Amino acid sequence: MAALPVPLDAADDSRLVEQVRHGDDAAFAVLMRRHNRRLYRTARAILKDDAAAEDALQEAYVAAYRHLDRFRGDSGLATWLTRIVVNQALQALRRTRREQVVVLFDDPADDPDAEAASPDFPSRTTGTPETAMLRAEMRRLIERKIDELPEVHRTVFVLREIEDMTVEETAGALAIPAATVRSRLFRAKARLRESLAQEMDIAIHDVFGFDGARCDRIVEAVLSRLRSGPPHPTG
Repeated sequence: MAALPVPLDAADDSRLVEQVRHGDDAAFAVLMRRHNRRLYRTARAILKDDAAAEDALQEAYVAAYRHLDRFRGDSGLATWLTRIVVNQALQALRRTRREQVVVLFDDPADDPDAEAASPDFPSRTTGTPETAMLRAEMRRLIERKIDELPEVHRTVFVLREIEDMTVEETAGALAIPAATVRSRLFRAKARLRESLAQEMDIAIHDVFGFDGARCDRIVEAVLSRLRSGPPHPTG
């Protein structure tokens, strides 16, 4: 009995690539949905703009589709697609800046093997509306601090810490040595910790704030109780 055809969603990347090469656009749609999040975050890490990242990702998919015959399978499809997205994002960055962008892919590694703990990201567990609001504010703060990282550090951080790519996958995607990936991740984490610590120091000064409405409320409550209580004590 002939084997049943494998549904597109269950097919691996290599099978989908072959089907795309034979003109199956539905297979390419599955590939895009499968890799969208990682590739979008990669473009977003470079461009720091949602709309620009979407545009770069679309251009990358078009380029990948047109040159799919160049994919030989030496590396994973995700790595190959990430390289294309990085190139498209950098081209967009050059156009935006109207000048040549020099990406220092070969900067020296001061401590290539050291990796510090990543910052604690907010829990994804559900909770009260107040908890959800706090989690959203924390996410926005972390996203803003990641955006402030230098481009080469930011890209490595997103690929390694957010997308969980291995050192080797990240190195392949960015065409840099693995030691450089480790160095940049180390520096990105150090910068991010320092930046978040500064925000924390500022916030601590405002913890349990007493000025403003709380101060007024307490004063009014005490005065109200005094007015309704026994006469003032005499000396």
